[in-house]
Amino acid sequence: MTADDAPPVPVVRQLRLVVEAADYDAAVRFFRDALGLPEQAAYAGEGDARVVILDAGRATLEIANPAQKAMIDEVEVGRQVAPRLRLAFEVDDGRSATRRLVDAGATEVAPPTVTPWQSLNSRLDAPAGLHITLFQELRDPDERADLDGFGTEGDRAG
Repeated sequence: MTADDAPPVPVVRQLRLVVEAADYDAAVRFFRDALGLPEQAAYAGEGDARVVILDAGRATLEIANPAQKAMIDEVEVGRQVAPRLRLAFEVDDGRSATRRLVDAGATEVAPPTVTPWQSLNSRLDAPAGLHITLFQELRDPDERADLDGFGTEGDRAG
């Protein structure tokens, strides 16, 4: 097959993470009401089937190799704690958001910590069995691009 014969690259419109929560009401209160993710839609069906779709703003997919995952855990927590999947939410005020979510039922795994990549990150265990990072960017992308170790995979090509 030649490049001309290849199917077109799909256009992804949305990243949606679907999480099963045994305590659905607690998870909704935490993520919608405490974290402040606006409700986009909700559906109910037979047998008390319920789902809510919360708008988490812009989505990205962060892919890290095992060494990077281990390094992030070490920097943010001081030990290996994160499961294979971890949610990260960018917030405007990392310290107050962490306090609010702990008050709403999260367990603080690590307090807000300034990272080498110039963000303020905290780690929490949240309802629905999710391990989350709250992060507050301390520098804009242009400032961070000039720091050692920053760039894109595309910067390495060639």
